Amino acid sequence: MSRSIASPHVINIHDFRPLAQRRLPRAVFDYLDGGADGEMTLRENVRAFDDITFRPRCAVAFTECSLKTTVLGNEISLPAMLAPVGYSRLMHPRGEVAAACAAGKAGTGYILSTISGHSIENVRAASQGPVFYQLYLMGGRGAAEAAIDRARKVGCTGLVVTIDTPVAGLRERDFRNGIKELMGTSVFEKIPFLPQVLSRPGWLIGFLRDGGVPALPNVVVPGQGAMEMGDVAAALAASAVTWADLRWIRQHWGGPIVVKGVLTGDDAKRAIDEGAAAVSVSNHGGRQLDSVRPSIRALPEVVRAVNGQIEVWMDGGVRRGSDIVKALCLGARAVLCGRAYAYALSAAGEAGVTRALQILRSDVERTIRLLGCSSVAELDRSYVEVPEGWS
Repeated sequence: MSRSIASPHVINIHDFRPLAQRRLPRAVFDYLDGGADGEMTLRENVRAFDDITFRPRCAVAFTECSLKTTVLGNEISLPAMLAPVGYSRLMHPRGEVAAACAAGKAGTGYILSTISGHSIENVRAASQGPVFYQLYLMGGRGAAEAAIDRARKVGCTGLVVTIDTPVAGLRERDFRNGIKELMGTSVFEKIPFLPQVLSRPGWLIGFLRDGGVPALPNVVVPGQGAMEMGDVAAALAASAVTWADLRWIRQHWGGPIVVKGVLTGDDAKRAIDEGAAAVSVSNHGGRQLDSVRPSIRALPEVVRAVNGQIEVWMDGGVRRGSDIVKALCLGARAVLCGRAYAYALSAAGEAGVTRALQILRSDVERTIRLLGCSSVAELDRSYVEVPEGWS
């Protein structure tokens, strides 16, 4: 592992952010770092964890400390998996392959985004652990069914259907930085934004060696081929997922489905009615509708509504192992980490993701030992105190 990401240079997840910022062009970094509109939900996702305090049991001794849990019947060695992060190949040439490989070596799961630069087949082959495929209906039903067939053929563990993107959120940084123009095909439109790219020669060399802007190998439109990255926003606007869509998706897939983007008890109950095996409490990392509740605050309502019928996952704002523990105490089976590993991927590729997972694992184990708890399976609401309004 590079000394630049070893201790004492990197001792927590926050330390990866400035490293990523120094390596990436502003447009790519802000795509990763930014949120929708005024970015209130983006900030609150992180800050809201501060409202939860611990209630430890002291003078407790034990030798073993288990971090293992199961997701959809699959054992993972850490109650945190890697969330789908689009455009990961722009952050690092090995992108999704590197992240999946690191997750597998760490004994945990990886969720591959539809908006990925590497194929389902290559990503699945890179991981020793469970790999899920996150589905958008981009390119129409034919393209979605083809991707589902490929995911089934290579042995993906489950399908994660994101329901909170009827249109893309207004990510103002992307407009200011010209991300659409830089991903497009017009050289003339790129010119005003080229200085930020040229200011990162290390990234630029790797990007050009990798072939430039890749198409989307997992969105293959019948009769047209792989969709171009520049077409994503328009494709999302034409591919909103409805509850009715879940029925044919479930029938075509035939395996477990996770509904991602649930923030209310009513939507959680509807997901159960439509046959979901799990829901993920998520506001898309603050990247869709701004001013919605932070995910951790919405978690208790969803857990109550589900009432143990299916698994509840959560993502949004996780930066420390103590955040993961707080979510588990409030009823989450597992937590998905997005920016927490994407900063690390951007900074140092697979080695960065490996280091990020090491940090989170150490954080989780230290936290539950200090709580006087010998296993993540034993965590419950009695280990935390939350503001009265959350109940």
